[in-house]
Amino acid sequence: MRIVADLHVHSKYARGTSPRCDIPGLAEGAKIKGITLIATGDFTHPAYFNEIKQKFDEDESGIFTYKHTNFILSTEVSVIFELAGKTKKMHHILLSPSLEISAQINDCLSKHGNLKADGRPMLSLSSAGLADELFSISRKITIIPAHVWTPWFSIFGSKSGVDSVDEAFQEHSDKIFALETGLSSDPALNWTLSSLDQFTLVSNSDAHSLEKLGREANVFDLEKLDYDSIIEAIKTKKGFVKTYEFYPEEGKYHYDGHRKCNVIMSPQEAINNKLICPVCRRKLTIGVAHRITDLADRKLGFKPETAPPFQYIVPLSIIISKCLKKGENTKAVLEEYAKLIKYFGSEFAVFEANPEQIRLAASPAVADGILKAMQGRVRWIPGYDGVFGKLILDEDPHKNVVDKKQKNLSDF
Repeated sequence: MRIVADLHVHSKYARGTSPRCDIPGLAEGAKIKGITLIATGDFTHPAYFNEIKQKFDEDESGIFTYKHTNFILSTEVSVIFELAGKTKKMHHILLSPSLEISAQINDCLSKHGNLKADGRPMLSLSSAGLADELFSISRKITIIPAHVWTPWFSIFGSKSGVDSVDEAFQEHSDKIFALETGLSSDPALNWTLSSLDQFTLVSNSDAHSLEKLGREANVFDLEKLDYDSIIEAIKTKKGFVKTYEFYPEEGKYHYDGHRKCNVIMSPQEAINNKLICPVCRRKLTIGVAHRITDLADRKLGFKPETAPPFQYIVPLSIIISKCLKKGENTKAVLEEYAKLIKYFGSEFAVFEANPEQIRLAASPAVADGILKAMQGRVRWIPGYDGVFGKLILDEDPHKNVVDKKQKNLSDF
């Protein structure tokens, strides 16, 4: 059974999230994208948890169904704590095997923060403390550090992270078996750290709107779909087929820079400038590529033997927008997108199609753009300091354009 899973999304109760992100909306969005298993998101929020319980009946499999879409109970929490005299801020994904255990998680975490304030609650609790309390409820609860390289709110972030899983989770580090790469890194970058070989690298959308669902996802091949099978596949990598990945340059924290000053720099350029913005003379936001380079002990290109492969994708709406030179929400782009979805059945089906099928279904310009993205024949103005990267489909040179085939990190 082939399963495309997006295990990290948000609900309408999280800040900056579309009001359409509830169980009915997520089910509708998942169908369009081709996602067969989607996270509920935000089960720690009391109002949303009540909605979840109204939509789902308890199921021993740990998987819940709404209008032919499968859901897994998930949430993201933000922990804030002091470690070695410094403030640490980390986000973690929680996966729960049942409504009953989710309710116990909520009762526990309500002692450490206001769960009503946000779908992603802020907790006065360390990562190790979070693990200690949750695993005392059930060892079937899964904790996955989220977007592990994001500067401000992640386990390895340049602003408030640490250098290892052991530092963050201490005596519970042996119970952490997966890491979420985030939009600004990919498995290849993470493979440059031998310390991460023991972890399975998962990829999810962290979507705040239906349109962003599945911009990264995981593909499994399992005999049956239940909570235990999904977790076992992640833990052992057996039945874990691949991940769908953003090009990391598209992520909004890939390069170093300073958003207010429109300054973007590669890691080496930032080092040459002593990590200082040349415009305002303040410290640059150190991005994912730079942080990985600092901790890497291998050259880019190494692949651990047991690591699942990955496939780059670019959201269809972005490709169509670039090809037609129109905004993503314009009539022309939406019509072209709808035509492709009608032809293939879902967005992921497009990414699995052969070139002949794509050329039959799309206009010549759009078909060419899709194939370029699928084959790696694209370039980017990399994202930095909260600014998403910009896709370049033409051949015009640009000072800050990165050729995806260039292994630039191996030079640092």
